[in-house]
Amino acid sequence: MQISGYVLLIDDERDFLETLSFWLESKGYIVKSAIGGKEGLDRIASERPYLIFLDINMPVMDGIDVLKEIRMRDKNIPVIMLTAATSKERMQQAEALGISGFFPKQESLDSLVKLLDVTLRTHGKR
Repeated sequence: MQISGYVLLIDDERDFLETLSFWLESKGYIVKSAIGGKEGLDRIASERPYLIFLDINMPVMDGIDVLKEIRMRDKNIPVIMLTAATSKERMQQAEALGISGFFPKQESLDSLVKLLDVTLRTHGKR
């Protein structure tokens, strides 16, 4: 894989972050994690990732608010929204802000391969 930079995971669930991080690293990606939206935005401000996984439902600063901030800074960075359960309205808000797709947390991580591949190809990262 000839990608420079890293994948950023933003979620409030430490266990899920560790699981997804381990899985992505096993596929050859460099991964950094952030607990919550503020920490994620701080990471983006200091070093631009080439792909972001962002939980849509987080306390304090939810994924839609974080996504709005990301889009004010960078309209092109690919973002995949993570969701355990959310309303159709919130999914539509995320889509309107330009996401690359949704990944349900209850799905097997192996099902993420196709979404990840399509996202990186679409954004010229592969």
